[in-house]
Amino acid sequence: MNRLNHLLLSLPEGFLADSIWLQDQGLSRSSIRDYVDRGWLERVAPRVYRRPSQSARASLSWEVVVLSLQQIMHKPLHIGARTALGLAGYAHYVEAGETPRVYLYGLDFPSWLTKLPTASQFETRSTRLFGSDTGVEARRYDMRSGEASGSPRDAENKKPWEWALMMSVPERAILEMIDELPHHESFHQVDVMMEGLANLRPQLLGKLLQECTSVKVKRLFLWYADRHRHAWLKRLDQSSVDLGKGKRQLVPHGHFDARYQITLPTELFPVGASNDGQ
Repeated sequence: MNRLNHLLLSLPEGFLADSIWLQDQGLSRSSIRDYVDRGWLERVAPRVYRRPSQSARASLSWEVVVLSLQQIMHKPLHIGARTALGLAGYAHYVEAGETPRVYLYGLDFPSWLTKLPTASQFETRSTRLFGSDTGVEARRYDMRSGEASGSPRDAENKKPWEWALMMSVPERAILEMIDELPHHESFHQVDVMMEGLANLRPQLLGKLLQECTSVKVKRLFLWYADRHRHAWLKRLDQSSVDLGKGKRQLVPHGHFDARYQITLPTELFPVGASNDGQ
């Protein structure tokens, strides 16, 4: 019964834990089966369990899945790219799709993640784009509005449904989103998103661009920044940003931009613009 009490304290209603975490809490496989039979645990996927809750939805929300991974199982994962931008209040710049995509970054993804009965599709990515966790922060998250803002206060006193999400701030998230070009995001969608990012912090952007390992991402970001001429661009130090050498053809039969040595879709350029170097 002491183990049961510990489980009830460690695993809030509606949240998830996998068999590895449960065994780390001292439960044997037979005990896990017994807890399921008695209704203390609910099996939601192979090797994954949820503590039943009257208010829990029939299908899991992606927020509960991610919070369970971050706050209960302590996985070093964070929300990024278009998902983080949406949570930061830029959802109106993101095209609606039939199945919402949730971009999750890390190095230790459980194999059961994509087998969960969620209404969202998890897109898992490594953290190779940056050499550190610069621009990843815990943000207060309101599950009712679906937006995150500010740093969490008194996190240890928060109720489970008010736990903070680890996520990319907009300066990092837009670079992660650009990394998805051209196969998983559209140039138009990134263009619309960049147009709305009028309040980025140039000092943080400069640090992220220095750490970014992708020449493609850095060139594209600066090209979009030039295109939209936000006020922060004038204060962005580009002197130590390595843009590599050579041309990058991102689309076939596109328009070549001589300054950044990249070939982009022709529809991003004014009609009649010269196609230098092609």
